[in-house]
Amino acid sequence: MSRLIVVSNRVSLPSPDGAQGGLAVALQAALREAGGLWFGWSGREIDTFTGSVRFEEIDGVRSAVVDLEPQDVEEYYNGFANRTLWPLFHYRIDLAQYNRSFGSGYERVNKRFAEPLHVMIEPDDTVWINDYHLIPIASQLREHGVKNRIGFFLHTPWPPTRLLVSLPYHERLVRTMFAYDVLGFQTGEWLESFLHYCQNELGGTVDGEYVTVDGKRLRAVVCPIGIDFKNFLAASNTKASVDLAERMRISLRQLSMIVGVDRLDYSKGLEERLNSFETYLKRHEEAHRAVVLIQVAPQSRGQVEQYRNVRDKLNEMAGRINGAFAEVDWTPIRYVNRGYSRDELTALYRAARVGLVTPLRDGMNLVAKEYIAAQDPDDPGVLVLSRFAGAAAQMQDALLVNPYAPEEVADALHRALTMPLGERKQRHRALLEGVEREDVHWWRERFVTMIEEADRG
Repeated sequence: MSRLIVVSNRVSLPSPDGAQGGLAVALQAALREAGGLWFGWSGREIDTFTGSVRFEEIDGVRSAVVDLEPQDVEEYYNGFANRTLWPLFHYRIDLAQYNRSFGSGYERVNKRFAEPLHVMIEPDDTVWINDYHLIPIASQLREHGVKNRIGFFLHTPWPPTRLLVSLPYHERLVRTMFAYDVLGFQTGEWLESFLHYCQNELGGTVDGEYVTVDGKRLRAVVCPIGIDFKNFLAASNTKASVDLAERMRISLRQLSMIVGVDRLDYSKGLEERLNSFETYLKRHEEAHRAVVLIQVAPQSRGQVEQYRNVRDKLNEMAGRINGAFAEVDWTPIRYVNRGYSRDELTALYRAARVGLVTPLRDGMNLVAKEYIAAQDPDDPGVLVLSRFAGAAAQMQDALLVNPYAPEEVADALHRALTMPLGERKQRHRALLEGVEREDVHWWRERFVTMIEEADRG
């Protein structure tokens, strides 16, 4: 059995308190099984890049990390990854910043990762690169003579051709992807956009799952990620989580709770969500003193101006809406900027009558799947889900909405909060079946198998 080499921008080792996302848990399990290695940036900055690698092993998972210079972090991570590719891949070309130093820093760091990494790769290893930070790294590994099977999985959307061509050197970036054997996308829409670009901009040909450009052939597939279903379900059914959910209901005086849980990001549609909730309150006076929206939005990427702007705007909106509708004994929005433990989140999901997941664009969105897994099957809540989230392709029994249309979202909230128990249970059963069947372990095993089966001849 070959080893598995996982490469990502950051490395996530097992946590003593078990507070980790499903992706980290799945990759750690794969590394234990295959005796592999997880490689990436340490998160630390040093004065001068040395290329030295630090190895660590925790609970059977071995990692290798390198430190970066402040200029690397600014140009590669804060710059090209988060100011250029992230907004572009989420269809926000109005926010994308095209700075030549960002692009050169991105290529430089990918080379700096490839230099120590290629030495660690043994002839039979399977290599799995993750996400938009590291698109060119396979081409760098090939230049070092690495002939192993290499797969790449994109966790974000892939933009339409008409948007991607706004990226300077877009052709140069996409051509590096043909150093991979397998590319994985979250949905058919993102895959179709990639194939369209290859055909129309690079003159490529498509034959089933295979696309060829200038004689280089790779397999491009849809392989949607899931949650760590069994562990999440177990956590949501612990006595501590169930009791906490009940205490939440009591503390809210039987108010019907709508919950949103999102990283503070402009792609999550948080401003549009608050607008929609305000529209709901305007149209449904019976909801006053009866409904509360709890929005959890931990801060992220505070070094990037657009994220600070989102935070300031949401603070203003929440204050304005509460000022307009609140009574002395009722506040319609509870908005918090910190994260919660898994036990607290599962209880929050379980206590909520509605899960409101309305990103403007999302590669997948695992909160939607977590919300379904956390529900009491005898009295489940209702998922209101953006049709622009990758999860919508698998979750057709949710109430699908256009997050840009506040009246449509308001109507969905009213329908969700008044939905009969029989319909709620029917929708939940159908959604739960899909979440359980296509979990994160299914995703990992399916994608790794595709890489291992790649024809290097």
